[in-house]
Amino acid sequence: MTATAPHFGPTPSVSPMRRPLAAAALLAVFVATVFGLLLGGAGPASAHAALTGSDPQDGAVVATAPKEVTLTFSEQVAMGDGSVRVLDPSGKRADTGAEPRNLQSASTVKYSVPLHAGLPDGTYTVAWQAVSADSHPVSGAFTFSIGAPSKTTVALPTDQAGGGLVGTLYGIARYAAYAGFILLAGGAAFVLACWQRGASARPLQRLVVRGWMTLTTATLVMLLLRNPYTGSGKLADIFDLDGLKAVLDTKPGAALVSRLLLLGASALFIAVLFGAYAKREDEREKKDLTFGLAIGGAVIASGIAGTWALAEHASTGIQPGIAMPVDVLHLLAVAAWLGGLAALLVALYRTPDIEVTAVRRFSRIAFGSVLVLTATGLYQSWRQVGSWSALTGTRYGQLLLVKVGLVAVLVGVAWISRRWTARLPAGTTKAHRTGTGTADAGTGSAAETERATVPADPARAAQLARQKAAVATATKKRIRDADPDRSGLRRSVLAEVGVAVALLAVTTVLTSTEPGRTEEEAARTSTAASAPTAAGPIAVTLPFDTGGRNGKGTVRMDIDPGRTGANGLHIWIDDPDGQPMDVPEVKLAFTLASKDIGPLPVVPDRLTEGHWTASGVQIPMAGNWKMAVTVRTSDIDQTTIAKNVKIG
Repeated sequence: MTATAPHFGPTPSVSPMRRPLAAAALLAVFVATVFGLLLGGAGPASAHAALTGSDPQDGAVVATAPKEVTLTFSEQVAMGDGSVRVLDPSGKRADTGAEPRNLQSASTVKYSVPLHAGLPDGTYTVAWQAVSADSHPVSGAFTFSIGAPSKTTVALPTDQAGGGLVGTLYGIARYAAYAGFILLAGGAAFVLACWQRGASARPLQRLVVRGWMTLTTATLVMLLLRNPYTGSGKLADIFDLDGLKAVLDTKPGAALVSRLLLLGASALFIAVLFGAYAKREDEREKKDLTFGLAIGGAVIASGIAGTWALAEHASTGIQPGIAMPVDVLHLLAVAAWLGGLAALLVALYRTPDIEVTAVRRFSRIAFGSVLVLTATGLYQSWRQVGSWSALTGTRYGQLLLVKVGLVAVLVGVAWISRRWTARLPAGTTKAHRTGTGTADAGTGSAAETERATVPADPARAAQLARQKAAVATATKKRIRDADPDRSGLRRSVLAEVGVAVALLAVTTVLTSTEPGRTEEEAARTSTAASAPTAAGPIAVTLPFDTGGRNGKGTVRMDIDPGRTGANGLHIWIDDPDGQPMDVPEVKLAFTLASKDIGPLPVVPDRLTEGHWTASGVQIPMAGNWKMAVTVRTSDIDQTTIAKNVKIG
C-alpha cells in the first residue's frame, strides 16, 4: 500500500517542507493512540477455527471403549466423509467411516464420529481436517488410550492442511489475484480520475489489460486447486470433477465463480475505456461517459473486492456485518493507491507527455486512500489481534508489525516523491516540452536520409529501420534522463513500487495466517486441558465404623502420581490404637459425576496385614473424583466411606 504523498495547498505560516512532516507526525500519534486503545479494550473473538475440546481428551486414558469421539471447535467448520479418522494401534480404522454428525447447540460447534463396538485396549489416534468458516483449511491430531497406553504404529501428522506443493501454488495464485485486482482497478481509476488522455496510451492499456488477465487466470487456478487444497493435497485431484462440483457448493467456490462473472463485466468496461472513451473528442460527451464509467467501474470493483470479504476473515468472527464492508473499503483503497502508483510509474517511464496536473491529482487521491487505509486497518487489527500479547507473541501479530513497518517506509518514500512532484513545472513534463521536438527532429532527419538513399536490398532496408528506431529511442532516453526533476520523481516512485511489492506479499501471507486472537484462544484451551491440577501424590485419611465388634478403624490411602493415566495405590487399615488391622476385604471405586464417568472399580491385593495395594489404576481425565472405599470387617459387617479429591 503506497503512494506519492499528497500535494498540500500553500500555507503562509508553515514552510512547504515542514507541512508533510507535521502531518505525518500527527498521523503517527493518532494511529499509535487509537491502536493502543483498540488493543487494550478488545474482547475475545476468532477467525480460523481451532479445536477447543474433545471427548476423550488428548492423552486421556478411559476404562472402557467409548461409543464415539466428539470434537468441539471455536467456530463453524465444514466437514465431509473422512474429515475425522480414528486409528487403532496397528493403524486400522476404528471409526465406522460415517460422515461426522453435527451436534451444534447454541454457540457450541461440535461434531462426533461413531466407533466400532468392542475396541481392544491400547492407544488410538484421532486425525481431523476441516475447512474453517473463513475458507482456510485447518487440521490436527491427538491420541487417547483405552484401558492403558500402548505402543502404536501410527505417527501423528506434522503437515498442516493446505501445505505442500498445492498449498504453495494456491498461495502464489492468491498473491497474483491481489496483484491483478490492484492493477486492474487502480490503473483504470488512475486513467479516469487523474489522466483521462492516458486512455489512449498503449503502456497504460497494457497495464490494465494484464491486470485483468492476471486476476482471471489466478481465479481459475484457485478454483481448480480448491479441492486438493482443502482435501487430499494431491495436485492430480484438480481433475476430480466430483470434487470441483463439491467446491462450487461451498461459500469460497461461489465467491470465485462470482468473481469470474464480474471479470466478464469488467472486460466490457475495459473495452469501452480504451475504445470509445479514448477516441471521444467532444468534451460534453466525454464528461458524461466519464461519469458513467466511474459509476460502473466502482460497482464492478466493489463487487470483486466483495468476493474476498464474503469468503475470508471478514465474514466470520465478531461483527461480520461491519467487517465485510470495511474490508471492501480497505481493498478498494489499496487498489486506488498501489494500482495508481503502478500506473504512474508506467506513465513516467513509457509516456513522455504525462502532465504534472495528473501527478498532483493522484497525490491527493493517494492521501485520501491513506486515511481510509488507516481507519479500516485499525479496525481489522482490533478484530484479528485484540491484545498486545497476541500482537507480539503470535505469527499473525508479528507479520502485522512487519506490515506496519513497511507502510512506514512507504510513507517516508512517498514524502520524497511529493518533494519531486512539487518541483515539476505546470503543464507537461520537460520531456514532453523539449524532448519530443528533439526526438521528432532526429527522426525526421533520419527519415530524410533514408528516403534519399533507400537501398534496393530488403535486408539492408530492415537494418536501417532498426538503426533508426534505436537512435530515436536512445535520443528520447537521453533527453528524458537529462530532466533531473522527472528522473528524481521516477526513481522515488520506483522505490515505492518495490516496497509495495514486498508489502503485498506480507499482506497475502496474513490472509492465510491464523489470526492472533484465535491462536491465543487455542493455546489457552490446550494449556487448560493438558495442565495437571494436582502437584504430586494424593494422601487421604478416612475413619470408618462397620457397626460390629472391632468394626472401628481408619483407612489411609496414597495415590501416586495423582494424575491422569496409570497410578499406584496403597491402602493401610489401622485400628483405633494405630496398629495394623487385618480385614477380610477392601474395595475402591472412582466416579466423575460431572462427566458421567464411573464408578470405575478397583480391587486391591492384600500385601501384608493391614496393607493393600493396586498398580495401574487408570484415571481417564482430570477432575473432582469421588473415591468410595468399602471395608468389610466380618461376614455381615461392612461400610462404605467416600471423599472427593481433585486428580489432575
